[in-house]
Amino acid sequence: MGRAFEFRKERKFKRWAKMAVQFTRIGKDIVMAVKESGPHPETNSRLRTAMQNAKAVNMPKDRVEAAIKRASDKSLANYEEIVYEGYAPHGVAVLIETATDNTNRTVANVRSYFNKTNGTLGKTGSLDFVFNRKSIFRFVPAEGLDLEELEFELIDAGLEELYVEADEEGNDIAVAQGAFENFGSLQKALEEKGIELKSSKLERIALSHHEVTEEQAADVLKLIDKLEEDDDVQAVYHNMAE
Repeated sequence: MGRAFEFRKERKFKRWAKMAVQFTRIGKDIVMAVKESGPHPETNSRLRTAMQNAKAVNMPKDRVEAAIKRASDKSLANYEEIVYEGYAPHGVAVLIETATDNTNRTVANVRSYFNKTNGTLGKTGSLDFVFNRKSIFRFVPAEGLDLEELEFELIDAGLEELYVEADEEGNDIAVAQGAFENFGSLQKALEEKGIELKSSKLERIALSHHEVTEEQAADVLKLIDKLEEDDDVQAVYHNMAE
């Protein structure tokens, strides 16, 4: 076995840890969706989106159903969604989306991560000029699907761009991008065309990128890693050039 076995074992543990984080975040999305518009995905587009994302990361069906049932309990408090903004070392902008049942704990943790990595936590809205919120839908293009024709058909639903990227395994994934306010219309149009969505999200897209050295990038990633490991954090965005 030796080193190869240890490397495979380490990768497996990292994959399990990543899945656990994804399940926790999607579980919160489900709770917030049910609290907002009820437990039925047929009439609750936000819940339908969360369930699509759960399927994409192979979240067990019983965990999804348990989250819906738990959220239907009126005694369970909802999560509060808060955005934090700041700068990592070397001037890289960082935006953090959180969902929390204890805002004092969350802000204290986020501030400590910035302080420990020589970053600076800023004021809400300070990065409005750095990031643009977009509707992002990912799906596996079916064999024979004409993406150019699909792009033309989705324009009226608010499509801005349709392109193909590679996932972690190197497989082609089609990405439909639209404005923040067109999330619902674009999601509906894709579903009506029978396209099985792999994920549906509102993401922050950097309008410009900040160049750093390899050593500086390592400093920035220390902050990003700390943030992404926090249970209250739903998503972390930055404008560091790759």
